[in-house]
Amino acid sequence: MSCNNIDYVTSRRDFLRTAGTGFGAVALSALTGQSLFASNAPNPVAAKIPHYFGRAKSVIFCFMEGGPSHLDTFDYKPELNKLHGQQLPSSFKPPILAMGEDNAPLMGSPRQWKQHGQSGLWVSDWFPHVAQHADDLAVIKSCWSSGINHAGGVCSMNTGSIFGGRPSLGAWVSYGLGTENQTLPAFVVIKDSERGVINGVRNWGTGFMPAVYQGVEFSSEGTPIRNLTNPKGVTLERQRAKLDLLGDLNQLHAASRQDNSDLEARIRSYELAYKMQAEAPQAVDIANESEATKKLYGMDQENTAVFGRNCLLARRLVENGVRFVQLYSGAGSRWDSHSNLEGNHSKLCHSVDQPIAGLLADLKSRGMLEDTLVIWGGEFGRTPMSEQGGGRDHNPTGFTMWMAGGGVKGGQTIGATDELGLYAIEDRLHVHDIHSTIMHLMGLDHTQVIYNNKGRPERIDQNEGHAYTKIAAV
Repeated sequence: MSCNNIDYVTSRRDFLRTAGTGFGAVALSALTGQSLFASNAPNPVAAKIPHYFGRAKSVIFCFMEGGPSHLDTFDYKPELNKLHGQQLPSSFKPPILAMGEDNAPLMGSPRQWKQHGQSGLWVSDWFPHVAQHADDLAVIKSCWSSGINHAGGVCSMNTGSIFGGRPSLGAWVSYGLGTENQTLPAFVVIKDSERGVINGVRNWGTGFMPAVYQGVEFSSEGTPIRNLTNPKGVTLERQRAKLDLLGDLNQLHAASRQDNSDLEARIRSYELAYKMQAEAPQAVDIANESEATKKLYGMDQENTAVFGRNCLLARRLVENGVRFVQLYSGAGSRWDSHSNLEGNHSKLCHSVDQPIAGLLADLKSRGMLEDTLVIWGGEFGRTPMSEQGGGRDHNPTGFTMWMAGGGVKGGQTIGATDELGLYAIEDRLHVHDIHSTIMHLMGLDHTQVIYNNKGRPERIDQNEGHAYTKIAAV
């Protein structure tokens, strides 16, 4: 039997089987003063008790929009270099290419590769700083997606579907766990420029779920939160009085419109905005960070300053209880390299390498890496065949992502692509599996995080994903 999206035990045997862990949750519920059931909580984004005690309490997702080449960064393929200039062997199934270029020759990687750390993970010279953290990384080389173009790929990696209209991963995490800080958004998005991300706000939207779980976009330049301070002459007391009156009118208006989640989210946003005026300035102000910390993130260099600032801001946000932060590199699909991959990726890899390494080092030094899950990846990888002489086409059939912290066992390689890096062949993890694994690391059973939409129980994985539990440390 189910009610309000929660499944209940149906027999005495089920009750006895689940009672052992259940009593612990009851005790914690009493200590925190909140309901066991998310749907009964008066505040939909109040911190909720997970299904079990996962190590990860927050996520920082470094999203390389446009599709970084796994073959030139983290998936070393010496056989590809040997066959440089030749045609794809006949033993390979011809791939469906986004650009449809026929008979393109194989293109080896000109990068210099080395093994790093005690684990001996292979990393190219495009990520020398991240390579220093090899023993903290779980490199997943067998990712695959259903999205062959950017619109479908970005949508799939963010929502689990190549079609728009479903809730984003950050929204599902906010729905499942809430947030520990009620004066900051639970889900924050930061781009590296004012360029629009393909699909726009749908990437951090809520689809059919209440709008209160959607991501809040922070500015990539200047003050991260626009209009944070009151206009001149408007005191906090006057602002409070205005909001109280507006709140009364809004609640009266909403009383007969209880199914309008956008209206509910808008009403809550006014109250959150007021609370943010008191606490957010401290949370987003990086001026008091030491020069050594800023240098660690690469903020003293022109090409790394922007993403370094965003990574440092992400650390401050999770430090202040924000649940999910997504950082976009290459907003506007700038990682897309159908030509001049060497020039394009050289610049972009350099712009994120030191900032991400600085983030890992900073989190670790503060004891935060243990419960902060850091993710790196894009919507897909690139093909081993060349395009336009010096680029690579989209490759959703096999690509690389990595995770660190948040209970992940570092220094391991998960899965594999074939000898040319075209197809995932070992421990293949679809985007649905990746999402399920992230939920697992956060203490959520993805099969139990359900939202009923028009009579249909919906999940982040569309009932197709499996959590890869081997990624977690024992």
